[in-house]
Amino acid sequence: PAPDFTLKSTNGRDIKLSDFYGKVVMINFWASWCPPCRAEMPLLETLYKTHRHQGLVVLGLNVDVDTESRDEYLKDNPVSFPVLDDSKWATAKLYVSPSQPATFFVDRTGNIVHVHQGYKAGDDAVYAAKVTELLAY
Repeated sequence: PAPDFTLKSTNGRDIKLSDFYGKVVMINFWASWCPPCRAEMPLLETLYKTHRHQGLVVLGLNVDVDTESRDEYLKDNPVSFPVLDDSKWATAKLYVSPSQPATFFVDRTGNIVHVHQGYKAGDDAVYAAKVTELLAY
């Protein structure tokens, strides 16, 4: 099972993972100083916009200790999915996410079914296939 958490979003709302039970959730740990994270962000946005009406939720858990850097990055690179503040690494430690980016795919029953560490060219196809597979159930 995916460990439950409640974190504050950049717009000030409390977001709780268990509120999305019944949906497919991608939990993405990222940092503004991480080049692969920045390269991955447009893919996450596209997946979210394409599949949110089918039940996909993307949660971007930002681990920047310097939240000003995060906010500056998001001002220049806005996303429509929730970005949550994990600057104290409390949730990252729960998920044992030693590096960024790290993406955890959670099925509709709340179980982690796939973990993807890092991001490189070609991973788009892996993400798209996994999302399609999970949304089919």
